[in-house]
Amino acid sequence: MKITKVLKLAVAAVAGLTIAGGAFAQAKPNPKWPTNLTLGTASVGGTYFVYGQVWASLVNEKIGTNISTQQTQGPNQNIILADSKQIDFGMTTMGVALQAWEGKGDWTKGQKFSNIRAMFPMYDTPFHFITLEKSGIKTAKDLAGKKSGVGPRAGTCGTYFPLMFKAIGIDTTFRNGQASDMSANLQDGLIDAFPFCAGVPIAAYSELETTNKVRFFTFTDDELKKIKAALPELSDSVIPKGSYKQQTEDHKTVGLYNFSIANKDVADDLVYAVVKAVMENNPQMVKGHAAAKETLLPNWNRNGFLPFHPGAIRYFKEKGINVPKHLIPPEYKG
Repeated sequence: MKITKVLKLAVAAVAGLTIAGGAFAQAKPNPKWPTNLTLGTASVGGTYFVYGQVWASLVNEKIGTNISTQQTQGPNQNIILADSKQIDFGMTTMGVALQAWEGKGDWTKGQKFSNIRAMFPMYDTPFHFITLEKSGIKTAKDLAGKKSGVGPRAGTCGTYFPLMFKAIGIDTTFRNGQASDMSANLQDGLIDAFPFCAGVPIAAYSELETTNKVRFFTFTDDELKKIKAALPELSDSVIPKGSYKQQTEDHKTVGLYNFSIANKDVADDLVYAVVKAVMENNPQMVKGHAAAKETLLPNWNRNGFLPFHPGAIRYFKEKGINVPKHLIPPEYKG
């Protein structure tokens, strides 16, 4: 799949967001806020790439900021960059965030990333598979001895799929790269399947099925049981039939919830304004990407360990949410 096609999807998403918001002037920002801010997203072809454009555009419109998006390798790199103040905001799955918080994932090299804070819930990231129908591949077991393209090495998919395949005893060769590269590789026969994880629908999957006969498949119940036993941070998830034109049945799988994050030193009133803008304009977010249908306030509790930013806590309290003590950071002043 050509990158330009996915870029067009992102541009269309943001254009739809602007139209949905109506024609009115952008708000004036607080002069105390930084002139320029950065949000880390992920590779072209994945949901983060589009969703990040959507939330940055909406927030800029609502509160007058100038948040630009930066393409990254995904959650792992977003955490590294946000923790070290190389970006202000990022997006991550909570499984990767747990590894970062505890310094236990191989990619952390024992370092605990303690300068990140949760802002707001985004959506669930289910793990699923696509292949070309002509490949004959119908199950995860069929990937034994074959090549699987799983996206960037430092992304959630690149981190978790090797662990999941290990848990179910399947030996496959992994290939890494941008989601758009994986699509192109699948069409060119360089890989046999494209296992991925992102908010549904995945732009790269949707593009693939417009020009190819494809097959979507998932793990068996027994495989899911083994995966959840080995990786307890994963939870049950379902990809509803019809999420893609060629998907004819529900697919039971596992997923990880996504949260937007910020460096702990980002101004409290700025984070408050960001969270308020996103939480109170969900219809506009959904216009930009369907995954945003889960970007709802009640999902704040899908975070059970990462302290919330004081600005987010302020907004939650205004909405009657009593944030548990273990999710309140030491810098919170009440």
